[in-house]
Amino acid sequence: MGSGTSTHHFAFQNAEKAFKAAVLIQRWYRRYVARLEMRRRCTWSIFQSIEYAGQQDQVKLHDFFSYLVDHFTPSSHNERDFLNRVLMADRFSQDPEMENCNDYESIEVPDTYRGPHLSFPLLPDHATALLEAFRLKQQLHARYVLNLLHETKKYLIQLPNINRVSTCYSEEITVCGDLHGQLDDLIFIFHKNGLPSPERAYVFNGDFVDRGKDSIEILMVLFAFMLVYPKEFHLNRGNHEDHMVNLRYGFTKEVLYKYQIHGKKILKTLQDVFCWLPLATLIDEKVLILHGGVSDKTDLELLAKLDRCKIVSTMRCKTRMKRAKQTEGKSTANPTSSPARPVPWFLPQSGSLHSSPPHPDCPKTPKSGRSSSIPCSLSPDRKEPGRQTRHSVDLELDRPWQQAGFPMMEEKEAGVEPDAGEPLEPTEEELKQVVDILWSDPMAQEGCKANTVRGDGCYFGPNVTEQLLQKYNLQFLIRSHECKPEGYEFCHNRKVLTIFSASNYYEVGSNRGAYVKLGPTLTPHIVQYQTNKATHSLTMMQRISGVEESALRALREKLFAHSSDLLGEFKKHDADKTGLITLSDWATAVESVLHLGLPWRMLRPQLVSSLTENMLEYKSWLKDLAKEQLSRENIQSSLLETLYRNRSNLETIFRIIDSDHSGFISLDEFRQTWKLFSSHMKIDITDGCICDLARSIDFNKDGHIDINEFLEAFRLVEQSCLEGSTSDDPQATNADDSEL
Repeated sequence: MGSGTSTHHFAFQNAEKAFKAAVLIQRWYRRYVARLEMRRRCTWSIFQSIEYAGQQDQVKLHDFFSYLVDHFTPSSHNERDFLNRVLMADRFSQDPEMENCNDYESIEVPDTYRGPHLSFPLLPDHATALLEAFRLKQQLHARYVLNLLHETKKYLIQLPNINRVSTCYSEEITVCGDLHGQLDDLIFIFHKNGLPSPERAYVFNGDFVDRGKDSIEILMVLFAFMLVYPKEFHLNRGNHEDHMVNLRYGFTKEVLYKYQIHGKKILKTLQDVFCWLPLATLIDEKVLILHGGVSDKTDLELLAKLDRCKIVSTMRCKTRMKRAKQTEGKSTANPTSSPARPVPWFLPQSGSLHSSPPHPDCPKTPKSGRSSSIPCSLSPDRKEPGRQTRHSVDLELDRPWQQAGFPMMEEKEAGVEPDAGEPLEPTEEELKQVVDILWSDPMAQEGCKANTVRGDGCYFGPNVTEQLLQKYNLQFLIRSHECKPEGYEFCHNRKVLTIFSASNYYEVGSNRGAYVKLGPTLTPHIVQYQTNKATHSLTMMQRISGVEESALRALREKLFAHSSDLLGEFKKHDADKTGLITLSDWATAVESVLHLGLPWRMLRPQLVSSLTENMLEYKSWLKDLAKEQLSRENIQSSLLETLYRNRSNLETIFRIIDSDHSGFISLDEFRQTWKLFSSHMKIDITDGCICDLARSIDFNKDGHIDINEFLEAFRLVEQSCLEGSTSDDPQATNADDSEL
C-alpha cells in the first residue's frame, strides 16, 4: 500500500516537471517566433521603403526633364543642338528603321533558327508550345514577336476600357496579380491551376514586365493565350505597362539585349500595345478588378468612355496636370494656336499614335459572349477642355523656347481643326482617373489623400471603398500593385483584396505568390505558392536571415549614397565637436536624411557595430560604410557620391540620350548631360572634374562611354567594397549636395 502511494507520488512529480518544462519550452518558442516575426517585418519594411523611394526617384527624374523643357536655356549653339536632339518628339519617325514598325514580313527567319514558330490565326497548341519553348530557355524570333504584337494590337483596339466577364460561362475565373518578368511564377500558375481553356478563364491584373529577366517572354505567352481564348483570357493595364517606367526598371534594357537588331521596332510597337490595354475588368457586375485602386473621384462611367489610347504614359500625364494647374486661369491675348516646339520624345504626344486607326472606328455595339463592350467614343463636350488646356500650356511655354533659339514650325491658322484621325490629348480629369486606378494604395485611415510615398495616385480609406461599392452596387474590389508577404491581403473589412503573384520578389524567400479563384458565388478561394524549391529546405531562421542580410546590404548602400548629408546632420547633433553622438541622435539624423520611416533603433545593432561608452563615433561609422576608394584620377569624392546616389537616374538619362539605342554616347554628350543634371541639382562642379570622370569610365579609351562601361564602373565600386577597400575621409565630401 505504502509502496503504491510512493510510486504514485513519484509519477505525479515527474508529470509536474514535464508540464513545467513544456510551459518553459512553449514560452521560449513563442518568444523565438516573435523575434523572428519582428525581424521579418523589419526586413519587409526596409525592402518596401527602398522600393518606394525608387519610385519617388522616377518622379523626380521626370521633374528633371520637365525642368529642361521649361527652364534650361542653352548657352551655346552646341548645347542647343544637343538639347534639341534629345527632346525631339519625332526621333522614332526620323529613324528609317522605324518608318514602318508593322513591316515584320520583310524580316527573314534563318534556316538555323531552332526556336518556336508561330502562324496566324493562333491555335491552342501554338500557345502551349510557346510556353514550353520559353520554359526550355528558347527565344522567339523577332519576326514572330512583331507579328504577335501586331495581331495583339488589332485585337485590343476592339476591346472596351472595362471588360465585363461572367462566371456562368466558366467553372471559375482565376485572377492573378503582378508577375514582373518572373516566368517561373507564370509557369507554376498554369501547372497548378491548369492552362487557359473555355472552362478555365483568367484575368491578369497588370505589371507583367520590369524587374524580372523574362518580361518579353511573359508578354508573348499572355498575348498568345489572349488571341487563342479572347472570351476567357483578359488583361488589365498596370502602372509598369508604361515605356517611361520601363526605362528605369529594366524592360527596355531586356528587349534591347535580347533583340539587338529589331529591339527598337519591338519597343515602339509595345508602346502602342500598352496604351490599348483595358483599364479594368468587372466580374458578374459585382467584383471590380483594377491594378492599383480607387480614389474619392473615381468615376467608372468616365473611365468607360475616355480614349485610353491617348494615355501613353502616366508619367507624361503627371507633368501635364501640373502644368495645366500652373497655367489655369491665365488669359491669352493671341487667339491663334501657338507655334509647335520640339517635344520630348519620352513625353509622347497623342499624335505619336498616328499608325492607330481613328478611335471612332471602335465597335460600339456590345460583343456577344462573356465580354460585352462598353461604348468607347468620347463625347465632343469632353474633347474641348483638353484642347483649351493644351492651347494655354503651349502659349505659356512659347517664350522660353523662343529665347532658347529652337526652330519653330509655322504657326497654324486660327480655327484649323486637327486631323480627323489624330486623337486629342486627354483632359486633366481623364488623366487623374487613369493615374488613380493604376497607382493608388489602400490605407487603414478614413478619407483620401495624395500618395506621397509613390509620388502618384492616392491613398484611399475604407469609407472611399464603401462609397464606390454602394454607388455601383459592387461586392468587393480586387487589386494588385503591392507586394505582400503572403501573396495576398484583405483590408477595408474584407472589401479590398490585394493579389500579388510574383513570389520571391525582393529576395529568395522574401514572400509567397498567390492567385484567387472565383466561382459563381464569388467567394474568393486563394492559392499560395513559392516557386524556388531551395526555400522549402531552409528553416525559418535560415530563410529570414538570408532575406534580412540582403535587405541590410541594400540599406547600407542607401546610407553610403547619402554620406555627405548624414555627416552634415550628425554635426548638428554634435555641438561640442567631439565626434560623438548618442544613438538616439543617430536614429533621428538618419531618418531626417533618408525619410524611409524605418525603426532605426531596432536596426541599430545590425548597422552600428562599435560604440564608445554608448556613444557613436560617426566619422568612423561613415568610413565603414564607404564603398569606394578615390579613383586614380583624383575625381572629387562629392561628385562620385552624387553619381553613385543617382546611378539609376543617370542610366535612365543615358538611355534617353542614346537616341539610336547604339549603347554608347560620346564624351561630349556625357559632359553636357552632366551639366544639365548638375544645373537642376544646383551642384557646383567644374568641367574639368566632369571630363576626368568621363575619361575614367571610358575603360577602353575609344572616346565613347558604353552603357556597360558605366554600369561596370559601379560593379567595380561594389566589388572593391567587398574586397575590404576603404575610402577617403567623408569630411572631404560636399554636404550641400542634393538629391535629384
